[in-house]
Amino acid sequence: MAPEYDAAWVDAAIARYEEIEARQASYERALGQVEVTVRSPDGQVELVVAASGEVRAVTVAERGRTGSTSELNAAILAAIQSSVKAAEWARQKVHAEQFAGYTLLGRS
Repeated sequence: MAPEYDAAWVDAAIARYEEIEARQASYERALGQVEVTVRSPDGQVELVVAASGEVRAVTVAERGRTGSTSELNAAILAAIQSSVKAAEWARQKVHAEQFAGYTLLGRS
């Protein structure tokens, strides 16, 4: 005797799985499209970072080239640290947008 199963539940579970896959793919694409620009506190260094964490551009201000190496290093480090936080913020924002209205199976 074959085991019994609820065909409607299985169909709903498959549909939900396909919805999750589609949302996840859309989320991954969006991470690469959203960019955040951050600057070091002194304004010497600017980074453009994608929500995925990829650094897209680094710009050192002309005045940053005249300071000491240690000052420039500190500015670069500060900008990188800020970019990590900015990318995480952007990921959370994109995630909230992509998965808005999603409910767990069996919940309404």
